[in-house]
Amino acid sequence: SRVGLYFATVNTLVISCSFLWKLCSVFQSSRPFGSISRYSLTFSLHRLLCVCLKMVGARKKTQTSQFSVTQTFSPNSSCGRNLRKNQLGGIIFGCKNATMKECLSKQLFGLPAHHFCYVKNIDPGLPLFLFNYTDRKLHGIFEAASSGRMFIDPYGWTTDGSERTQYPAQVQICVRLKCHPLPEDKFKEVIADNYYTHNRFYFELDHAQTSKLISLLSAGAIASDNSAPQNTQKWITVSRPLASNETLREGETSKMLELETEHSTHSSTRSYWIENDFSFDGYIRPLDTNEVEKEVNEDEQNSIFMKLKELTLDSESQDLSLANNANDTPGMNNTEEGYMEALDGLDEKEQTSNPPFDYQYNIAQLVQEVKELTNFQKIQTERNCYLEQKLIEAEMEIQHLKDRCTLLESACNIPNHLAHVEKVAVKSTAELHLDPKDSLFLIGGFDGNSWLATMDLYCTSQNVIKSLKPMSSVRSYASVVWLNGEIYVFGGGNGYVWYDTVESYNPVHDNWTLCPSLNQKKGSLSGAALNDKIFAVGGGNGVDCFSDVEMLDLDIGRWIPTRSMLEKRFALSAVELNGAIYAIGGFDGNDYLRSAERFDPREHSWTKIPNMNVKRGCHSLVVLNEKLYALGGFDGDKMVPSIEVFDPRLGAWTMGEPMNHCRGYSAAVVVKESIYMIGGVKVGENIVDTVENYKEGQGWQETCTTAAVKRCFLSAIACSHE
Repeated sequence: SRVGLYFATVNTLVISCSFLWKLCSVFQSSRPFGSISRYSLTFSLHRLLCVCLKMVGARKKTQTSQFSVTQTFSPNSSCGRNLRKNQLGGIIFGCKNATMKECLSKQLFGLPAHHFCYVKNIDPGLPLFLFNYTDRKLHGIFEAASSGRMFIDPYGWTTDGSERTQYPAQVQICVRLKCHPLPEDKFKEVIADNYYTHNRFYFELDHAQTSKLISLLSAGAIASDNSAPQNTQKWITVSRPLASNETLREGETSKMLELETEHSTHSSTRSYWIENDFSFDGYIRPLDTNEVEKEVNEDEQNSIFMKLKELTLDSESQDLSLANNANDTPGMNNTEEGYMEALDGLDEKEQTSNPPFDYQYNIAQLVQEVKELTNFQKIQTERNCYLEQKLIEAEMEIQHLKDRCTLLESACNIPNHLAHVEKVAVKSTAELHLDPKDSLFLIGGFDGNSWLATMDLYCTSQNVIKSLKPMSSVRSYASVVWLNGEIYVFGGGNGYVWYDTVESYNPVHDNWTLCPSLNQKKGSLSGAALNDKIFAVGGGNGVDCFSDVEMLDLDIGRWIPTRSMLEKRFALSAVELNGAIYAIGGFDGNDYLRSAERFDPREHSWTKIPNMNVKRGCHSLVVLNEKLYALGGFDGDKMVPSIEVFDPRLGAWTMGEPMNHCRGYSAAVVVKESIYMIGGVKVGENIVDTVENYKEGQGWQETCTTAAVKRCFLSAIACSHE
């Protein structure tokens, strides 16, 4: 309105006069005020009034343009997925072939202003990616070297720097890992949730998407060399002291510089100009529409001050030229020095007021190098531990071989002293003090070369194996149970014939005792102890698969046939849980089974329970926290690493976290609330020589790799049953 225009004009005049009087007071402090003629002062005020009227006439246009620019990047506008700062895992920035080179050379990424609602959440170190719209490829991997801000480079991605950038939501970046670019069809599935049209997507990434993109790009990492890339350089500070509506002509700029040089001897005036010149840079970062009016006022004040300074210098130069002081004053040599000092001071102030981009980039590099050194140190430590463990295992293996050689020689040459030699062999490893609560027994099996009769104590905390008294004969495909402080091993074979024999081991006396034999020879059976009785479940003899169940009653001293299972099961697994026996999976002579059943001695019958999700035979079965864990095995086509968990209270199977290795015919034991998987067959005749450990909430970890556990078709049981 006209009233508003009037008040704006009065306001502008008051501001202008205050600036002029300040300038006059500054001049008066260094020279007599009378040297500025009244004519010059009147002329200056006249010109000032003309300038003010012109600027007030242009006020409406300026205000409108400022509003249009500022409102486009209001943080309240909807611009993406609106992830919170703690949910933001990374951001994709866009470019084209025409702008990509500048992005990499300046190490600066930018987006249109309305994207600032999430660019402002960027902190140094946040993973970033660059998407080229021209060839629709994703480049990376980058990371933020600064926080996300508006107008870090106000004139980036413009032809000659004469207009403001169209991409003011900016962040400085550095290269984390050089990778080959990914075509859109390679990464589209990872960020499928971000697509809102068939070829447009939101740039905000959550942590899961960021991790998957990093994995995809890392697979195509480019080997680093010693030479620096040609298209990258250190951070440079891009700043312009003039506002966007203050484009001076080349002649006017040079004129002002000459006038400033001529009067640089006045130190107080010089410092005043420097402070105000530099303050022009303060308005170029608008954030919301509430600051628009303030910014317009500041722009007017800055423009008025520049015109006042130009008019005053012009008047002053005329006085000096009339007095012929320009070339005769001996202090003119100091003028150049003063001007250079002023420029130096201005540069220093610019450097201290702008963010230290070079330092941020160097700090990011140092942090990355520290991470690499830390990872290297971790790898070296693990390697040293591995070598030390290998040395211990080698020494133990040598001692074990020596003991076996001694036993064989004694058995061949001096049969009467066999018992004495066995005592000496056991004593050779007696110095190993192993905690029974951390240990388990490994019984028999096949090591790839020979069938074993060994009885070994494996300590999970120390990863060492202690040899104990072996069985009376080699035994594989057998079953093992713990009852009344002794270990019972029954059935199995030696690779050529099946057994019906049963042996029991006394850990206290380290000796084996023959027990009543099974009713028929069988192997790949399973067993469990319940109500002071041992149950031998299923199995086969190489011709038939059995559903038979036999029970050993120690009071009677023989095996008694009991209620058979509902299905034939060879290479099954069975355990006892809460007073019931569970038989899971196996092979019925035609196919591998998903089915499972439970025997309740109170009902003296087998009942079906829900089927597993995967067919399994030659798998392992353990009880952990009152739940059944079916681990690995053969599904009819291949060995599998998968795991299923059955909770009797829920009556359903759920898939668990898979193991690191496929394996069947392995041994699984629970020690201190952890599952240990030992040995087994991986593919074909490849025998696994690793031990894996599982704990709820921590997943699977490979604890050791050693030839001592390279065996399959073995049996295993925990040392402590407290």
